[in-house]
Amino acid sequence: MKSIINKFVLITLLALSVITTSSAENMKKMDGLNVHYIALGSAFLTPEIAKAYGIERSRYKGLVNISVLDNTQTGNPSKAVFINGKARNDVGQIKSLEFTEVKEGDAVYYLAQVSYTNKETIYFDINITDKGKQHNLKFSQKFYVD
Repeated sequence: MKSIINKFVLITLLALSVITTSSAENMKKMDGLNVHYIALGSAFLTPEIAKAYGIERSRYKGLVNISVLDNTQTGNPSKAVFINGKARNDVGQIKSLEFTEVKEGDAVYYLAQVSYTNKETIYFDINITDKGKQHNLKFSQKFYVD
């Protein structure tokens, strides 16, 4: 299982280096939280990794990965939060995001999928609730069909 985690992290980092986004770092500080985020085409994942995480691989499906770190503690450990959100395209179609919490060792992250068409920009509006306090993360990603 650890090799699957390492492969997932490697694939995510590789995809991040290939895909250009509006934010070079893909991290936003929100009070005592560091929220890391990425959206990429699910076709970048290997079939084995997609299967292990229940992700549909498709040229028309994106994967959103959110992780939250507690920057008030030494080592910035992962933090479990409540997360929900929606995605919108340029013509105003709204798509609800269904996040799945994944816990592996000390790591906690949240995965959701979203459909898209070629050259479609998706605008993400994600709500993160930690100890009753709500934070809002907004970002966009342009997707391409290979």
